[in-house]
Amino acid sequence: MNSSESRQLVEMAKKAGVVNAINFIYRYYPLVRHARSMVQRGDVGEIYHATGSYTQDWLFLPTDWNWRLVPELSGESRAVADVGSHWCDSVQYVTGLKIKRVCAHLHTIHKTRMKPKKELETYAGKVLQPEDYEPVPINTEDYACVAFEFDNGAVGSFTVSQCFAGRKNRMFYEISGSKCSLVWDQERPDELWVGYREKANEIVMRDPSLLTPDARPFAHYPGGHPEGYPDGLKNFLWRVYTAVAEGSSEWDFSTFEDGHVEMAIVDAVLQSHRTKQWVEVTY
Repeated sequence: MNSSESRQLVEMAKKAGVVNAINFIYRYYPLVRHARSMVQRGDVGEIYHATGSYTQDWLFLPTDWNWRLVPELSGESRAVADVGSHWCDSVQYVTGLKIKRVCAHLHTIHKTRMKPKKELETYAGKVLQPEDYEPVPINTEDYACVAFEFDNGAVGSFTVSQCFAGRKNRMFYEISGSKCSLVWDQERPDELWVGYREKANEIVMRDPSLLTPDARPFAHYPGGHPEGYPDGLKNFLWRVYTAVAEGSSEWDFSTFEDGHVEMAIVDAVLQSHRTKQWVEVTY
C-alpha cells in the first residue's frame, strides 16, 4: 500500500459513513494517555525535540523468514512501515504535533536471506538443514534512521531495527519540553519517567488514582497489577465497539485518516532515501 491508496480508503470510508479504525495500539496504554494529557494541559511546555527507537530481533538471523520480507505482500518499506509507523503515531499523538518533513537513510543488513522451501511450524527453522532453504534477495530495510521536523518547528529523530539482538518490541521515546521531559518504554509500560532541571525527577506509576481524568478509564486494575499489550488491544476494541453501538460520530480512536498519515510519512521516508535529501510529507 502507498499513500495514494490509503487516501482512497479514507475517502471511501467517509462516503460510506461507516466506523473505520486502525490499531495503533500504543495510544491505548494508560501512561501514554497520561503523557498526552500532560502536554495538553501545559505541564511539559513548548515541545523542543523528540527522539527514540523501535528495536526488535525477530529477523536477526539470515534464516529468519516471514511474509513481511516479500515486497509484493508487505510493500516497498518494511521496518519503517511495520514498526516505525507505530513510533511516529505514538509521538505525534502525545505531542499533538505532525511530522512535516523527513531525511532518511535505510539499510538492508541481510541482502540475501534463506527461505524455507516448505511451510513450517513456528520455530521449526531451528532444526532445518542447509538443503531445506533457498536463497532469496532482499531489498527492504532491516534498519532505518530518520531525522524529522514537526509542524511547529521542533525537531527529532528515530531509528528502527529488526536485527537488534535481545530487543523484542522495545518502542522507546523521549520528548523534551521547555518545562520537563517525558520518557516512555513500551517494554516497561507501567512507568512514565518525567525529567526536570531544578528538582528531582519522577517516575509516574500506572495507578488509576494517580492518572489524569482522560487516562484513568484506560487503567482497569489497581496500581501494582501490571497492564500491557493485551490491555491496549482491549482498550482499542472497547472504544471502537462503543462507537459502533452508540452510533457516535465523535471518535477517540485511531482511524483510516491516522493510517493515511503514517503511509504519507513512509512514502516521504522512501523518497528521502532515494534522493538523499529532505522531503516534505504530502498528506
